[in-house]
Amino acid sequence: MKTSEVLEKTGIPRHKLYYLEQKGYIKPKRLPAGDLETRDYTGDDLKMVELLWKYLKLGFKHKVAFEKAKGDFGVQSM
Repeated sequence: MKTSEVLEKTGIPRHKLYYLEQKGYIKPKRLPAGDLETRDYTGDDLKMVELLWKYLKLGFKHKVAFEKAKGDFGVQSM
């Protein structure tokens, strides 16, 4: 899934999405596209972004939001 699709589905701003990647909370594949790279997000990446964004919008700091999202993700994956 492309970055634009993740942005559209979650409503997260692009800079926030890239920050989550920079911090290691999500790890999309990087695919070469000419002189640039594109990101390829999996369904699990999308779920994690949705959960993280939910907690960030509620006012949680990134680290706490990630811990809560991991907990939710584990419950949803069962």
